[in-house]
Amino acid sequence: MNTALSTPEQRLEWRNRHVLSNDKFVQGLPKIELHVHIEGTMTPELRWYLSQRHGIPLRAGSDQIPLFSEEEVRQAYKNIRGRIGAASAEGRKCFTFFEIYYGGFDLLQCEEDFFLLAVCYFERAADMNVRYCEPFFDPQGHTRRGIPFEVIMKGFKRASELAERKLNVKSKWIMCILRDSPVEDAMPTYEAMLPYRDVIVGIGLDSDELDRPPSLFHEVFKRARDDGFKITSHCDFNQKNTHEHIRQVVEELSGNGADRIDHGMNAADRPELMETIREKDIGLTLSPCGYVRHSSEEEVFSRIRKLFDAGIKITIASDDPAYMEDNWVLHALYLVKEKCNFSNSELVQLQKNAVSICWADEDFKDSFSTELSKFEASFS
Repeated sequence: MNTALSTPEQRLEWRNRHVLSNDKFVQGLPKIELHVHIEGTMTPELRWYLSQRHGIPLRAGSDQIPLFSEEEVRQAYKNIRGRIGAASAEGRKCFTFFEIYYGGFDLLQCEEDFFLLAVCYFERAADMNVRYCEPFFDPQGHTRRGIPFEVIMKGFKRASELAERKLNVKSKWIMCILRDSPVEDAMPTYEAMLPYRDVIVGIGLDSDELDRPPSLFHEVFKRARDDGFKITSHCDFNQKNTHEHIRQVVEELSGNGADRIDHGMNAADRPELMETIREKDIGLTLSPCGYVRHSSEEEVFSRIRKLFDAGIKITIASDDPAYMEDNWVLHALYLVKEKCNFSNSELVQLQKNAVSICWADEDFKDSFSTELSKFEASFS
């Protein structure tokens, strides 16, 4: 397996080859997606539409290069430079990940915008045979702009109801705390969410984790656990102090550890972490299309295979697909099938893992498991 970083051209070749392969098993496989940021699904087309609707000009990079057309927006999406910072010469004219991610927030102005963002994702999910998902959302990125919590949730709830009724896609939502925001903002954000617990099933922790360990947010996660919410946290791949962050999530967050870890792939480096994760039956939500933008194939796919072979309940998802070279959950499954040498039965096991660790009701789990079994039997 290649130990060098892949190029954008290589990743595009993978994507095109997989789509053209017409792999009916991957395409038709009933799917559950447990790691997708709804704000990270804003396609270039939707970004342009919202900018025109609200009269908000679009610009890229620290040089604030104007974008005058939908095609220029599409090209800008192909030149997202990286996760952190914009100090290099390249960063002057190209988006960094967080610039394009949080820049999209400004375009979400009213209930209809949040509804449209979510519906566009649900329509895409339905086309990929996603039956159930648990999207993340970042309310602090909106409320600090003066958008009321009610506006956000009304839009998302309408979209969820429509998706279940018309698209056969069920959903529950995960509210994330922004770990690079002041810790004292976490509890008021949590309390503002409580009226919407009929829609929100879990509490997560995301955004830039540099020097922001999960332990900083113990109070709010302990409160959420006591109030009956499920708990998860991002531990991004190859970040500073990632092994300690994983340990805190597994052993301490919310009092006795989280229910899931988002990413957490560096657990494969430490046998003791793997053993604790397996013993506590904690699931991992992995997004390989994001990792290979910054790490070698060998670093990524050997760890995914190791975690899977160890019996840890990993699942495969898309993360921020619009900002990760238009790679959605379907493409992530294509990728691990090839690069991890997953068989069709192992792809089914990934979905069984998702059933086990998702936060859907038991009726859905039973019906999905039946559909999954029938699908697998149809290929035997």
